[in-house]
Amino acid sequence: MTAFSSVALAGLLFLSILLAWAPQRWAVSLLEAGSFALAAAWAVRLAIRPLRLQRSPAILPLAGAVLWGILQLSTGRSIYPRETWNALLMWTTNVAVFGVALQVFSDAGIRDRFLRATLLFGFALSVVSTLAMFTSRGSVFWIFPVVSERAPAGPFLSPNQYAAFIELVLPLALVRAATDARRTLPFALMAGTMYASVIASASRAGFLLTSLEIVAALALALGANGATLRGIARMVAALAASIVLFTAVVGPEVLWNRLSRPDPYAGRREMLDSTLDMIRDRPWTGFGLGTWSTAYPRYARYDDGLSANHAHNDWAQWTAEGGFPFLALLVSIAVWSVRPALRSRWGIGVIAVFLHCLVDYPLQKPALAAFFFTLLAVLACSAKEPKMHVGAKNAS
Repeated sequence: MTAFSSVALAGLLFLSILLAWAPQRWAVSLLEAGSFALAAAWAVRLAIRPLRLQRSPAILPLAGAVLWGILQLSTGRSIYPRETWNALLMWTTNVAVFGVALQVFSDAGIRDRFLRATLLFGFALSVVSTLAMFTSRGSVFWIFPVVSERAPAGPFLSPNQYAAFIELVLPLALVRAATDARRTLPFALMAGTMYASVIASASRAGFLLTSLEIVAALALALGANGATLRGIARMVAALAASIVLFTAVVGPEVLWNRLSRPDPYAGRREMLDSTLDMIRDRPWTGFGLGTWSTAYPRYARYDDGLSANHAHNDWAQWTAEGGFPFLALLVSIAVWSVRPALRSRWGIGVIAVFLHCLVDYPLQKPALAAFFFTLLAVLACSAKEPKMHVGAKNAS
């Protein structure tokens, strides 16, 4: 069942990423139903045939987030219960995929196959997404028309959410390029392609964070056991060549224009100030999970004629919706993740996304959130191993 569950979970996550553009409720419901079905299947198996239950400290605050939403609903603290129910379903989905992933990926071999499949999926999606950005304006994958001010970045209507996806996958290629001497060039080319796709998307935060990931990966590689200056030099040369090549192909002009704006935080600053006003009004209970867009108009400091669905700062939005107790739960997960992320090296993508949440809303997208928390569970499983399992031996 473990092998089947790993394939089912990977398929569900990848399909949900591909459907991230869909505005209809069924796309999210598919992810939720699939996650709950996998969790229920594992619960039945554990009841029939007791096995050692894999645990992680991160499961407690993650489950606490669900309980907090239930408490808000039961005490009437949510200003829009329907949206809080929807948010509660999303957080329950995050708990479900995290719990299933903990059981499935405790097996190092299955874990490595999943990470390899994730890398290949991310690389293939970056290639298709980059082509679509330049040739498929107004539609997703040349087929599905969407309403968007900018060209969709693959399956994501938000370039920042696409960048957050690449932030999670890119370190997998960087670590393999550093650890597999025989395949340094192919993995460096994959990393260069994904990095260039972020440049093509013109996500400023994504560009900054993926650049920092490359620097961090190189720094961590220097301190890795068995690393040699010659091997690192080969990786740097291959990576630099691929980045220059693919960046020249996609062109940095759009990103440069966005970086050159005199006030890159215009608009978002006012949203953040309004969100801070919301927090001051309800610091301990919040307005209810998922209700930021309902409460925001009362606190809005300007009106540009557009609908504001998110605060462009997940941390501030979580606090406004759930109060400081909810924020504390999520901060504890972020703090816990740092040590295993640095130890694994590929897990620095998790840290990057937590940082990205300071200036945007990547984890408000259910498909991306489920993918993120699955990788967080894989990271938790990796932390229990005496050494990481993303290396030359397993790269084949």
